Amino acid sequence: MNKLFSLLVALLPILTYSLSSPAMFNRIARSSFQQVNRRSTALFMSSDRKPGVASPEELRDFVKAAGDKLLVVDARNADASAEPGDQKSLAVAPLPGDGVRPKAVNLIWDRETNSMPMPDVDKDTYVITHCGGGGRGQKAKDFLIEKGFTNVLNGAGPKETDCWAEFGEL
Repeated sequence: MNKLFSLLVALLPILTYSLSSPAMFNRIARSSFQQVNRRSTALFMSSDRKPGVASPEELRDFVKAAGDKLLVVDARNADASAEPGDQKSLAVAPLPGDGVRPKAVNLIWDRETNSMPMPDVDKDTYVITHCGGGGRGQKAKDFLIEKGFTNVLNGAGPKETDCWAEFGEL
């Protein structure tokens, strides 16, 4: 609430001097809007991660809270045909299977149906969703929450190296 108030205070000079000359109004308006833009950018874009992607600290805490009750859902397409952008992330990070990433399953997010296969686990299982960079991971997270899962976090993907370091071996 204090941050919102400070944004409004930054607009106060515009209101105060709005009856002054047009040149004064323009100068104050430009300065105030630049302040608002800087403050709102800092407020809403504290990192370059996609919206909804957990921070490394959030991932660390989530994994610790999960203990043995953790599942990692990889929403990437296994051959990158449907999502050509996955080629880079698949080169960096393996899909689950054959003993690789034992707590992970590959449940592909289907953009056409906006759905994915349901994991065969209890709905209170701690689930980290991810994809190449966070978009499909967020959709998978939202889908699972809509289906009744209570502990779901979007871990982005291999492009988010700081996040991937927290869960990539699970």
